[in-house]
Amino acid sequence: MKLTIREIGFLEKAIALSRKGMLSGQGGPFGCVIVRGDEIIGEGSNAVTSTNDPTAHAEVVAIRQACKTLGTYQLTGCEIYTSCEPCPMCLGAIYWARPDRVIYANTKQEAAAIEFDDDFIYKEINTPMGERKIPFIHYPHPDALKVFQDWHNWDGKKKY
Repeated sequence: MKLTIREIGFLEKAIALSRKGMLSGQGGPFGCVIVRGDEIIGEGSNAVTSTNDPTAHAEVVAIRQACKTLGTYQLTGCEIYTSCEPCPMCLGAIYWARPDRVIYANTKQEAAAIEFDDDFIYKEINTPMGERKIPFIHYPHPDALKVFQDWHNWDGKKKY
């Protein structure tokens, strides 16, 4: 796919954020901008090591900022430009946010080549619970199920 000058500009902004975050010691070499129309409404660079927050990936940081800017939990009508193909966590966050599209520069294979390899997470997703590297123990509890039932029957819920 050939990008427009506008799209290339937003992608280059995400790449610049990746470099700035890396050089400042904020975190890994990843950056992201979220755009609605011609306006950047959210941006971020990886801040995992500087915030001690394993969820502070560039895309998640940018999604949080964009949603706060817009006052909504949905990014319909928005585009995400990111310096690298999103990891599984960011991919999940992107799907929950529902932007119109994602444009990225580096691939997950290129990230793996510099020791950011998410392949083991993709494999774990499809691994049966009892065989995962981190044990996941299912303990059904009637109170937990009751909360779900109450949600299902609650007229005041806000679906998302």
